[in-house]
Amino acid sequence: MSPHTKAQLQIHFCVLLWGFTAIVGKLITLAALPLVWWRMLIAAGALAVLPRVWHACRRMSPRLVAGYAFVGVALALHWLTFYASVKLANASVAATCMGLAPAFLALIEPVIMRRPFDLRELALGIAVIPGVALVAGGLPDAMFEGLVVGIVSAFFVAIYGVVNKRLVDASDPLAITALELATGVVVLGLAMPFVASTGEAFAVPGAADAFWLTVLALVLTVLPLTLSLVAMRHISAFGVQLATNLEPVYVVLIAMVLFGEHHELTWQFYAGLAVILGAVLAYPLIKRAE
Repeated sequence: MSPHTKAQLQIHFCVLLWGFTAIVGKLITLAALPLVWWRMLIAAGALAVLPRVWHACRRMSPRLVAGYAFVGVALALHWLTFYASVKLANASVAATCMGLAPAFLALIEPVIMRRPFDLRELALGIAVIPGVALVAGGLPDAMFEGLVVGIVSAFFVAIYGVVNKRLVDASDPLAITALELATGVVVLGLAMPFVASTGEAFAVPGAADAFWLTVLALVLTVLPLTLSLVAMRHISAFGVQLATNLEPVYVVLIAMVLFGEHHELTWQFYAGLAVILGAVLAYPLIKRAE
């Protein structure tokens, strides 16, 4: 098996796991900010007990640490807006908004990676925009705010993906993940008293929330984040993000079964989802034809 094929399989396994994050986020009763803070704290704490992580972190230059810290802030903002979208709309809408990330990536990645713009990537990124427009037209008015926040989340995940791609080869994947998560814990912890609603700052989860937060942090965060960093060494950030666009399919199907979300959405939403999925399937076919 070639490294590229292996990396593709790893990414799709990560996407399957990520497909459950919106579902678990809906099951957790905490608001978006404490939810993300606890998620990052538990995950960072689990990685902090590994000597391998500490050894790798000590070998990092200050400039490299600053780069990973920047990525950690982008990741924290992505998760914060993603779960806010889940709370304001639903899991299907929040996941579908991630389909805009390739449009952002097609513009951002060439600048940061210092490579020419790829017209095919631009075209495929633009192709998802009508899909998101259809999604917006298929939403009740009460969910529109969640859609807007979800689009902001797609921008942050594009920033996260492209900068991570630039720095991924410079250190150990577990150490990178730990440092990024720890940065998110610090930044969100400092911000929480100022932006959280009364009584929500550093909210202590109940037993059920604590269980789902542990699943979210360990099974759906540490494992796929680390594995995706390994895969990124053989796939472009744009290719990774297009594969990630399969996440809405998993989320929508699961949400249909568990929450009956299909009753809240119209045919336009699913037509838009089909357009986004079409772009996902078109990308590997085009790359194979090169």
